Amino acid sequence: MHLTPKAELERRTVGLQALLQREDLDGALIIQNTDLFYFAGTVQQSHLYVPASGAPLLMTRKSYERARQESALESVVPLDRLKDLPGLLAEHGHAPPRRLGLELDVVPANLYFTYQQLFQAELLDVSPLVRQVRMVKSPYEVEIIRQAARLMEQVFGSVGEHLREGMTEVELAGRLEAVARRLGHQGIVRMRTWNQEMFYGHLMAGTSAGVPSYLASPTGGAGLTPAIAQGPSFKRIARHEPILLDYVGAVDGYLADQTRIFALGALPDRLVAAHQAMLAVQQTVVEAAHPGVACADLYRLAVRAAADLGYGEHFMGPLPDRIPFVGHGVGLELDEWPILTEQSPHHLEPGMVFALEPKVIYPGEGVVGIENMFLVGHDGLERLTRTPQELAVL
Repeated sequence: MHLTPKAELERRTVGLQALLQREDLDGALIIQNTDLFYFAGTVQQSHLYVPASGAPLLMTRKSYERARQESALESVVPLDRLKDLPGLLAEHGHAPPRRLGLELDVVPANLYFTYQQLFQAELLDVSPLVRQVRMVKSPYEVEIIRQAARLMEQVFGSVGEHLREGMTEVELAGRLEAVARRLGHQGIVRMRTWNQEMFYGHLMAGTSAGVPSYLASPTGGAGLTPAIAQGPSFKRIARHEPILLDYVGAVDGYLADQTRIFALGALPDRLVAAHQAMLAVQQTVVEAAHPGVACADLYRLAVRAAADLGYGEHFMGPLPDRIPFVGHGVGLELDEWPILTEQSPHHLEPGMVFALEPKVIYPGEGVVGIENMFLVGHDGLERLTRTPQELAVL
């Protein structure tokens, strides 16, 4: 079992505490699974109190014994009832918080009102501070992301072994997902945004890939049912149509997102040209991306480059279903900061990891394009997803 080292948890806590002090918060109460794992090294049903200064306290309902084994935090105590929270804080030397941070982007409203009654404190949103700390990855995190990328490289490399004309999208998806699972894929792909979810990723061929959906993604897919409304369907894969493989590697909590285009036989020239154009858009952004560059400027650069090449109408999806970003942070969740969008307040910093995904979507025809993960270094970007980028004609 791979456990998050104590030094890594301490580094993360110190980063959050600096922001708590800056915002005059007495502490933060962390309950969401991803944030719990990031700051405590466990997703056991817990409340993690991070004071503005001092040692954090992990209070666990289920399973306490597993939390003790999995977390390197020094203070891990059992929690029987929510109403015991204030007393446990007092027992461990924490004064009642006046201004308490909660993850208000994910905490249910009924829990918010419960905490309001329990603490009689001013409750404020700590999620932006949490996401800011998580936005810059440590070398430890980057190494796990590299492992997730290597796992996906093997999965993508196995497509030729499984792809057959006439098989359904979902059959091919199942075969590739089995490869990923055997290699140690964790199965769950976490997203933070409300009502956004994903299972491994998207595999769609031809017209299916151009079907829009509710998902914050340039591709949606017909899916198997309106209850899911995305991803592979029972459509049969034909020759001379683009097969979109947009899958997410997931190892020890960390994700690696990449897209490649496959085909059985040559694609029409129009689609080949569009794919090459998206590689050119990617290269334009990569060359401009250095520490200090505004994410909003990179988004505008990508949109302008696509338009200059003649693909503005279908870049990142046709209206009204076009998505307003060209890249997104990736770590423990698929929709982390920074976001490469016109409204982004962020500038690139060394240690950021993001996926860049310029794509062209032709409804009724298919999707071409690319998606790669990049690490921001002191001198520019390093590509973490190493699968060959050209169209794979099988």
